[in-house]
Amino acid sequence: MSFPSGSDPKGSGQTKEDSPLTDWKPQLGHLRYTVLATRVGMVAERVVRAFWPVWTILFLALAPIMLGWLDPLPVEAVWAFAVFCVLALAIALYIGLRRFDWPSDIEALARVDARLKGRPIATLLDEQAIGAADPASAALWAAHLERMRARTHEARRVDPDLRISNLDPFGLRYTALLFFVVALLFGSVWRIGDVAQGRITQTGTAAAPAWEAWVAPPSYTGVPSIYLADIKTPVLSVPQGSKVTIRLYGDVGDLTVLETVSARTSGIGAASDLEQSFDISQSGTIEIQGQGGRVWRIEAKPDQEPYVELTAPVSSDAKGEMSQAFRALDDYGVVRGSAEITLDLSRVDRRYGLAAEPDEIAPIKVDLPMPFTGGRDEFDQILTGDFSTSVLANLPVTITLSVEDASGQIGSGDPEEIILPGKRFFQPLAKAIAEQRRDILWSASNARQSAQLLRAVSYKPEGFITDNAKFLRLRFIVRRMEGMIEDGVLDDAERLDITEALWDLAIQFEEGSLQDARERLERAQERLAEAMRNGASPEEIQELMDELRDATNDYMDLLAEQNQGQSGTDQPDQGQETTEITQDELDALMDRIQELMEEGRMAEAQALMEQLNQMLENMQVAQGEGGGQSGQTRRAMRDLGQTLQDQQQLSDESFGELQDQFNGNPNQGEQSQSLADRQQALRDQLGSQRQAVPGLDGEAGERAERNLEQAERSMEEAEQALRDGNLPGAIDRQAEAMDRLREGLRDMGQALAEAEQTDTEQAQGQQAGEQQGQVEQPGRRDPLGRQSGGQGGLTGEGDELGMNVERRAQELLEELRKRSSDQERPRVELDYLKRLLDRF
Repeated sequence: MSFPSGSDPKGSGQTKEDSPLTDWKPQLGHLRYTVLATRVGMVAERVVRAFWPVWTILFLALAPIMLGWLDPLPVEAVWAFAVFCVLALAIALYIGLRRFDWPSDIEALARVDARLKGRPIATLLDEQAIGAADPASAALWAAHLERMRARTHEARRVDPDLRISNLDPFGLRYTALLFFVVALLFGSVWRIGDVAQGRITQTGTAAAPAWEAWVAPPSYTGVPSIYLADIKTPVLSVPQGSKVTIRLYGDVGDLTVLETVSARTSGIGAASDLEQSFDISQSGTIEIQGQGGRVWRIEAKPDQEPYVELTAPVSSDAKGEMSQAFRALDDYGVVRGSAEITLDLSRVDRRYGLAAEPDEIAPIKVDLPMPFTGGRDEFDQILTGDFSTSVLANLPVTITLSVEDASGQIGSGDPEEIILPGKRFFQPLAKAIAEQRRDILWSASNARQSAQLLRAVSYKPEGFITDNAKFLRLRFIVRRMEGMIEDGVLDDAERLDITEALWDLAIQFEEGSLQDARERLERAQERLAEAMRNGASPEEIQELMDELRDATNDYMDLLAEQNQGQSGTDQPDQGQETTEITQDELDALMDRIQELMEEGRMAEAQALMEQLNQMLENMQVAQGEGGGQSGQTRRAMRDLGQTLQDQQQLSDESFGELQDQFNGNPNQGEQSQSLADRQQALRDQLGSQRQAVPGLDGEAGERAERNLEQAERSMEEAEQALRDGNLPGAIDRQAEAMDRLREGLRDMGQALAEAEQTDTEQAQGQQAGEQQGQVEQPGRRDPLGRQSGGQGGLTGEGDELGMNVERRAQELLEELRKRSSDQERPRVELDYLKRLLDRF
């Protein structure tokens, strides 16, 4: 079955009007839109095939006109070119109209049917030729039609074939399009109007300017150059400082240039010079006098002064790093900025070491951060910096921001009075050392008094200086100061040396490692209690709580290792009464303490703090919590967390390096290699940590392993990018590595929680049987009545102290010293405590 020849535009049979298929719509109405879309495509196809020579000739005709190729030709040649192009267009248009045939619905239907299997549409429009009177044959034909009708529902629009390579084997259409695009980019459309109007000069050539002129704005403005021949408006507004270039053609003197925009008073050439250039420094006029001359009124837009302002109060984090938000504006963009921090002596509390007249204190000058991407005409940024080591830290100062644009103009904001943030010390001795350091920086005349005060506070170190190394270092610094003072007032080099040593010592007293995990835990608790009494910012609370969590984790790991080491001869009796607490319970308790402190409910926070102390005092790490595979996993997670922090710091430095690269830092290559070496070391560290992670079961464990592997691969790619000098690529890979590390840590935590839950359920099932088998054996007590372990080890049951005697004595001694230093206690109690200390 097929469509009759009348459906084919090239057929010679019956016409489309006489075709019996004109009544197809009632039978195949569901194909209406499919046929319509196919017919539209056929129209486009036939238009392209019939009329492609028309626009090819049109493009070839317009390109030389727009590019000015006809300007030097005689007018006769121009007219001949125009007549030829018009005739060619007319012939191409006539041929195209002859070839074009509007497609009918039947043709579109036939094209849709040709794409279907078995041509079901033609079958539906056909009639049974023989056997119509036979019921069996008629039933078979009806079943066949029903099957074909179902197949028509699969019909889809047929896309047109717009390829005409067989009609244009040499690609003339592409050549014409290329010429036209070049003319649009480098020519002028105004020349088309000149040729159309028949403008010709007295010499018989097509009319065109006998001059050329450009206005090039300063490069930093980002404004494109202007071709003055194309400007039709009477007034032209351009940035001040734009450069004008004019070229005159023909004989010298035919054209002259007059201008009032440069305000030149010297170095002015002749007005008839064939090439002239000058800068626009004021508003005025530019005139080219002579045949085809023009006049332009120029409005010079001055470059506005940049503007900067603070947008939020100064803030600081727990470590004392300052953050100051600001906004900068400029009409063409800010190129750099700086902040100057100056001492405000009128607001200083002139007491103690600050009572002396200060030495000359230089202002602090730092560069303002500039946006890496986007425009710099208006942006918001945050100035960050750690000025804790400056003498101005925690003192009243004024901060003044200034920004500069590309033209050298500087705009300054209003001075703002602030207290310069700096590190806060909670440990009393560290606070005293930091204060004396500040006094020495304030005035060299304070050196003698500071040495005396430091010697006084370290006179009897018992009870508050437990680290002999730090105590000896403090006394050495004091003796060194006294030796320098005997020779006269400290000079700048000596003062710098002493203050650096004092700062390092203060940091060690405040944050340094203690002798064991128990002392570190007590230190963290004391610092937190001090913050409760004196008040602390949310950032400081967060820092102190993080320190407490770290110290608690280390203490629990230590207890777990001790319990694991006692699994042989020194294993305690499992029947003794102990306090079991899980890591999740500890975390929940510390989160609650932090929440109460942030809400200002210090009394409740202190009560929970004492409860935590009591729990830690009698704590036994729950089975699998600090030792074994669970403990190894927790330690691995802490190590990976530190690796994540190191990667974040390296990424920040890489970003800073990229900013320096845009600012023209000549040492960028060497610094990138240094960053690459550090990235390699960090990747090797992650590889070692991956080997140390114990096997984790379950889907979460598998995800953790995949994420850590991907993080190591991203670090390797970041390292290679740094070695190649590709800082943007390195920063992207570093970000991927940090994302994978975070995901890996999250998956490890989930896997650990699932494993601990399984272990807890198993332990509960074994507990009953173990308790039934534990029967106290006679003769297992020592002469003091204490229950001994399996191999002679001693348990705490029956021992009134319940712990190591020497350690308990040391704790009692420290408690006596702490209470005796509290001067708010009654005099009778203080005297009693003093007598006890004298006996010790």
